[in-house]
Amino acid sequence: MTALSNSRVAWFNGQWMPEGQVVIPFRDRSWKYGDGAFDMTRTFDGRIFRIKEHIDRFYRSLRYLQIDPGISARQMVSLSEEAVQRNEHLREKDGDWWIGQRVSRGVDAIGDEGWDHTGPNVVIEVLPLPLAKRAKYFRDGADVMTTAMRRTSPTMLSPRAKTHNYLNMIVAEKPVKAMNPDAWAILLDEHGNLAEGLGSNIFIVREGVLLTPSERYVLPGVSRQMTMDMARKLGIRCEQADIDMFDAANAEEMFLTSTSLCILPVRTFNGEKVGDGKVPGPITKRLTDAYIAEVKCDFVQQYLSKLAA
Repeated sequence: MTALSNSRVAWFNGQWMPEGQVVIPFRDRSWKYGDGAFDMTRTFDGRIFRIKEHIDRFYRSLRYLQIDPGISARQMVSLSEEAVQRNEHLREKDGDWWIGQRVSRGVDAIGDEGWDHTGPNVVIEVLPLPLAKRAKYFRDGADVMTTAMRRTSPTMLSPRAKTHNYLNMIVAEKPVKAMNPDAWAILLDEHGNLAEGLGSNIFIVREGVLLTPSERYVLPGVSRQMTMDMARKLGIRCEQADIDMFDAANAEEMFLTSTSLCILPVRTFNGEKVGDGKVPGPITKRLTDAYIAEVKCDFVQQYLSKLAA
């Protein structure tokens, strides 16, 4: 089909179409139960960030859920690249895309609805990154607050799978957002140590050592891994660890990572300044500079340029 000039297109079960025409049956198990998986990456100046790593993680989630999407990981990569190409003329100046891949287990069909497809529903989409909405956090730093509700235990459901059911984190952050709509919520694990936020991993610097929660209790972010790899190249000691509230409260630096945020400095933790309260701290700045060099895009300036927008 020929893409409409003013409408983003998505890939849905083998066809390209305007995203407004993508229709998921109301008996789809992802709609009913959150029974599906997804992944998201982003572009930098229109270039896709580590698509293979994201798709490999996506397929690990699908294997965990025992869902066969009906296409190979290589095909998923190729279609994701095509999604960007088909929508590139709609990308805003100095803007970038999220690229998402979504797979449900399929439809709980009774048999008389007339649906011609009841297997896994597969969607590949792009949408603009919320650069203007998040710009102030790169100017001022983020405020992080921990939640009363704990992260789902890996003894019940592995946090390492990126599923469509985010209720644990959504419900957990509600009280935080009620107190401070701009705060970033971080859940604790079952033992009271830092875990993760809704779409973000957390790092602290404690006595010069870079620490991040153990992979057992979090979704292992691609930017999380990249940050750990960069730290080692820079000679910064980096460890996965159980980070309790004492260590978090006494951190010299703190930051969040995600593919869309990249590295976001944190200025306060549960209402108190992190270190001297100035962001970014020296180690955060070194890692941010290394990240910018790696992706060949000054994401900090990209966000800050939207402050007047």
